[in-house]
Amino acid sequence: MKLETPLCARFGLAVPIIQAPMAGGPSSQELVAACSAAGALGSFGFAYTQPEEMKKQCAWVRAKTERPFAINLFSSPLPAPIAPAAQRAALDAVAGYYREMGLPAPETVTAPYAPDLNAQLDAIAQIRPRVFTVHLNDLNKDRIKQFKTLDILVGGSATCVAEAQRLEQLGFDFVVAQGGEAGGHRGSFLRDPYQSLTGTLALVRLVARAVTVPVVAAGGIMDGEGVAAALALGAGLAQLGTAFIPCPESGASQVHKDLVLAATEDGTRLTEKFSGKPARGLANRFIDEMAAANAPQLAFPAQNAVTGRLRQASAKAGNGDFVALWAGQAAPLSRALPAAELIARIESEAIAAIRNLKGMVHDA
Repeated sequence: MKLETPLCARFGLAVPIIQAPMAGGPSSQELVAACSAAGALGSFGFAYTQPEEMKKQCAWVRAKTERPFAINLFSSPLPAPIAPAAQRAALDAVAGYYREMGLPAPETVTAPYAPDLNAQLDAIAQIRPRVFTVHLNDLNKDRIKQFKTLDILVGGSATCVAEAQRLEQLGFDFVVAQGGEAGGHRGSFLRDPYQSLTGTLALVRLVARAVTVPVVAAGGIMDGEGVAAALALGAGLAQLGTAFIPCPESGASQVHKDLVLAATEDGTRLTEKFSGKPARGLANRFIDEMAAANAPQLAFPAQNAVTGRLRQASAKAGNGDFVALWAGQAAPLSRALPAAELIARIESEAIAAIRNLKGMVHDA
């Protein structure tokens, strides 16, 4: 038995699995290449990556495998420049942690706070990945048309039915239904993220009935049983992120990998304190103390720049107190396996789950 869906053929995949794009390090070129070579869709999270580096890493993957891969960008608008005086409270809120890690005091951050989105989109047109997705917002119709002309499949994240319908109206090829269980940043762009936390199973079913474009399920899926459930609810593919963090090919820090493997039930929290937007990660000292103090923060992604050196130093020291340990609610199901072995295991589990279900059905 081979587990394939119509969307597998359209994407050029051997298995209905997407390795989720994880910006900030986990989606390394090694992980993307390994996942794509194994028949899944390896995905770059290039939200914070400059165009030339995007091209360099994609060329590296293409030298390793001819199979398709995806690129994801954050498409949310950047805030206006924030005056140094207006940053003081947010900087003071993390200054003690900087001292604790032996770092110089945090400095004011300057606009634009992130790579230029238009330059990144121009790079997408030059790279021409098989799949391109956006997170945190939609995309203008001219860009969608441009990418379709280049035979790039365009998708976007939706955390509610209204967002999925908006993406369909704009001409997106598919929708990624991101359930509340998902790790990392909430993809909300039409509603308050805290009012868009519908669970993956419910959201996938609701979105699949509300739009005619294919749906990808994302959030809390870690094994083949989860993939089988997503497909049964109408998803064409399942997107897994946290499951790939412990892989040796992952670019996540070792402390991130270790803590994901040690995760327990209800161990994740939503926080804005690392980046300025709600994101789910394993609870740690930074998240807990910043929340308890109701600490001030800058708008996204300026806050991400404020905490950047702290996060890097903490990860380098093997100290998880100040690392953004992005992870979904099903992190306790994680396994430390090479990417190809994990994908094969998940596919076998999904096939077994489907067979078991068929065995439970009998004629009356």
